[in-house]
Amino acid sequence: MITVDPNAAEPPYEQIRAGFVALIDRGELRPGDRLPTVRQLAQDLGVAANTVARAYRELEETGRIDTRGRSGSFVAGRGVDREARAAARAYADRVRELGLDPAEALRLVQRLLEP
Repeated sequence: MITVDPNAAEPPYEQIRAGFVALIDRGELRPGDRLPTVRQLAQDLGVAANTVARAYRELEETGRIDTRGRSGSFVAGRGVDREARAAARAYADRVRELGLDPAEALRLVQRLLEP
């Protein structure tokens, strides 16, 4: 599945991230498939749990996976769903940068989505 080469130029978290992207793009991992837990994958690969956690965070930020708390991490949907999540994440990040109140940010979006 995923391997880490300690002699590679890329850091381990990037190798893990790229490995999952390749598996998803090739269809070997499909929307809804559950990923190994951070702890389990770290143990399997012989890396720190924080290394796997960083790879998972980056996969989530790009809309490749969804993390559902204690339920685990899953391959995200494709197409429109993924693009909508990425747009929402970009909006949320920008709202935080601007210091806008989350409730006000939601009201803005609701007004724009009304017919």
